[in-house]
Amino acid sequence: MSWATKLATMSIQVTISDDYTGDTTPAADHHGAAAQRRSTGGAAIVKMSVGPMDNNVYVVTDTASGDSLLIDAANDPESILALLDALDGKLTQIVTTHGHFDHWQGLEEVVRVTQVPTAAGAADAPELPLAPDRLLHDGDTLTVGGLTFSVIHLVGHTPGSVALALTEPEGRVHLFTGDSLFPGGVGKTWQPGDFEILLGDVETKLFDRFGDDTVVYPGHGKDTTLGTERPHLSEWRERGW
Repeated sequence: MSWATKLATMSIQVTISDDYTGDTTPAADHHGAAAQRRSTGGAAIVKMSVGPMDNNVYVVTDTASGDSLLIDAANDPESILALLDALDGKLTQIVTTHGHFDHWQGLEEVVRVTQVPTAAGAADAPELPLAPDRLLHDGDTLTVGGLTFSVIHLVGHTPGSVALALTEPEGRVHLFTGDSLFPGGVGKTWQPGDFEILLGDVETKLFDRFGDDTVVYPGHGKDTTLGTERPHLSEWRERGW
């Protein structure tokens, strides 16, 4: 049975725009959702916002094989499944960037329907509603068709947050950061010392490693680049958040 058949009673319409701005808006109800697609370096990156906390869902597809990766089944599983059904290709893996509830509320239903394996950072795995099929560690790689994602462990927002880095053949990097890096700063921290730990990880593992043209795809809100944010690192450290 196709996902389209399973979704027949849900009346969800997904529109996918190829005018990619990185600024998506959550659907006002369960009768429609809007997504944007960027095609680059043998991959198609589709972004959609779901739920009341404006969580970003990403589907990255290897255009050669059609295999795709879902990053954060955050909320509104019906909309996520409708998006997957509207896209060419086949979902082969799901990664959850970290253990906070707003990033996995749609996970159980999406896995129930798609029956694909899941992965998450090892330290955050106990927070998820489903035990991941694979535990991710710093330096791991994740393969989707002909695409290879580098796994980067970032401590501070949660103990087991991971970012995924996809490098184009031409060298430009696409960085999916969960809630560890946003336009204007790093993610929220709660315990004393966690901000310094997170900023240190972000500086050494992201800013010191990748170039200014690296695109940052965060867990909420608009995209940015490392070049846009780099001049402000000292300001973030001074203000303490």
